[in-house]
Amino acid sequence: MAKGPDGKSPALYLAAALHPALLDAMRSMGDSLRATTLLSEAERETVVHRTAARVGSAYEWGIHAELFATRQLGLGADWLRATWSGAPEDIPDPTQSLLATMCDEMHETGTVSDETWARLADRYDDAQIVELIFLVGYYHLVSYLSRALQLPLEPWAADPDQLT
Repeated sequence: MAKGPDGKSPALYLAAALHPALLDAMRSMGDSLRATTLLSEAERETVVHRTAARVGSAYEWGIHAELFATRQLGLGADWLRATWSGAPEDIPDPTQSLLATMCDEMHETGTVSDETWARLADRYDDAQIVELIFLVGYYHLVSYLSRALQLPLEPWAADPDQLT
């Protein structure tokens, strides 16, 4: 089972372990998305952060903010704030802004508008677009699970309410 920086299994995995087969399926999908990615880490994290934010999952957003956005990618407070509570255009990188738009549309409507699809197709190949859709779906699942179970933030995770 995955461990956080404190050496303990995150509460999400402990809760999912109540149904071992579903934990295995969840971990398998997450591992596959990480191991076979055709996207940059910044693109992937933009989708993860924005999806978690739209669901209101401070838990999932906070884990990724601490472990990936801050530690690995060096994305700052402005980027974090924009992914949590800003509009897509508040994200200065145009590709990341496009990804936030896609996440917002999928969250609100379950699909992607023709305009956004065309913009995605100008930047990504078909396999990458499929991966983006999988990422949004997977992180909706994880974010819904953390919200429905009312998981508290991990002690080491970033707290979106503390963004200055």
